[in-house]
Amino acid sequence: MNRNNTSGLLVVTGASGAGKTSAVRLLEARGRQRLRCFYFDSIGVPSIDAMERDYGGAEQWQAESTQRWLLRIAAVSESGSLAVLDGQTRPSFVYAAQRQVPALRVRVILLDCSSAVRRQRLAVRGQPELASLQMDMWAAYLRGQADAFDLHVVDTTEMTIEEVAAAIDIESHSL
Repeated sequence: MNRNNTSGLLVVTGASGAGKTSAVRLLEARGRQRLRCFYFDSIGVPSIDAMERDYGGAEQWQAESTQRWLLRIAAVSESGSLAVLDGQTRPSFVYAAQRQVPALRVRVILLDCSSAVRRQRLAVRGQPELASLQMDMWAAYLRGQADAFDLHVVDTTEMTIEEVAAAIDIESHSL
C-alpha cells in the first residue's frame, strides 16, 4: 500500500442495493490501521429541483460533489494511509477529479448484482421505490463505465456481506 509514501483512495461505486455501504461499514468496523472510510451521501443529497437550481442538474451536482470529496479526502489523508469512499458516482467523474489531487492514488471498483437481487435488497431495507427501471439503467451505465475504464467488478449477487467486504479489502491492497 505505501507506494511512494502517498495516500490512496479506493472508490467503491455501484447502484443502490449492490452492497456498497454495508460492506464498507463492515470493513470500517474491522478497525484496520491507517484506513478511513467515507460515505458520499453523508454530505446530503439535495432534491432534483435543488440540483437543477443550484448546479444545473443531477449530473453536475454529482461531478462537483465527487471533486469536493476527493479534495477533502486528500486534505485529511496522511502519507501511506488508505481511504475508502462509498458512493454512487461515475468513475469518469472520479478520474476527472483526480487531476486536482495528483498525489492521491485513486482506484475505482464497481459492486454489481442482478436486478432481481437488487430489487429484493431494496425492498428488505425499506426502499422499494429505488427498485426501478431507472436504477436498472444506472447499473447498466456503471457496467459500461467499468468496461470503458477496465475496472474490477465484484458481482455481489450471491455473496455474503462479509465476502463483499473481503473483496474490497483485497482490492485496497493494490493501492
